Amino acid sequence: MSDFSMTGLAVLAADPVVWASLATLIAMEVVLGIDNLIFISIVTNRLPEERRDSARRIGIGLALILRLALLGTVAFIVTLTTPVITVWGQGFSWRDLILIAGGLFLVWKATKEIHHHVDPDHGPNVFAAGRRSFPSAR
Repeated sequence: MSDFSMTGLAVLAADPVVWASLATLIAMEVVLGIDNLIFISIVTNRLPEERRDSARRIGIGLALILRLALLGTVAFIVTLTTPVITVWGQGFSWRDLILIAGGLFLVWKATKEIHHHVDPDHGPNVFAAGRRSFPSAR
């Protein structure tokens, strides 16, 4: 390794924020791993006894591979900072567009859930696919 990269690694290793971030990521991975174990155990209990162990191994292996792929995708998305469009003088990168789309999805999902839990008269689902008009007044 070059002197520059060793110096950069030494600076990172001395930064308490980096260690706190690493500890947070490790804690999240442990929680997600336990969640995967519980879910896969519940689902595989429906299988015949002779197929449970192999199904559990396959499920945990696929969960690990998928988590690593998602982490790699997120690491790639974080690097997409070159502006691709400009709106009213403000440049937006692919990262910005993905974050905006994710935020809009969360707002839509939260609105849907709040509507479902707060509305005393559930009536027809206004968010159902295929619905073309607003519900009529009663």
